[in-house]
Amino acid sequence: MNTPTNAEINTITATEVQERQGFWYRHFGSIPRWMLIEPQVFGWLDRLCADYQGGFWDFRTLSNGGAYLVPSTDQDYVLFNTLNGNGATVSREAAGITACLMAYSHHACRAESEAMTDHFYRLREYALHHPESRAIFALID
Repeated sequence: MNTPTNAEINTITATEVQERQGFWYRHFGSIPRWMLIEPQVFGWLDRLCADYQGGFWDFRTLSNGGAYLVPSTDQDYVLFNTLNGNGATVSREAAGITACLMAYSHHACRAESEAMTDHFYRLREYALHHPESRAIFALID
């Protein structure tokens, strides 16, 4: 029997959700005003990306219990956060992670929800090891 390495133990994996029905309630149902989270994610990408015109999104879960969305359109996204003056060109996954982290953070503060804060930190942990982590954290800082 092989003993897993620290990197293998600490690796958080993302899985695309095939069955979307009940996704929001299943992952966020205990959070006050959970039904506002999805449009807030869309709104954050709209604020961050001048070229974003809406579209379909893919749903993903994380092996640490987290969940997030990714725009379905496979393109580079030019993001700029006017709140901190930072910008970056990122993949669709990094754009989704960034928009979700912004939405989760603001929703956690507004709802004063520890469960929402937990969702933020689960996704943040995944983002720390993402290849585009520098850009993600510059944008959300």
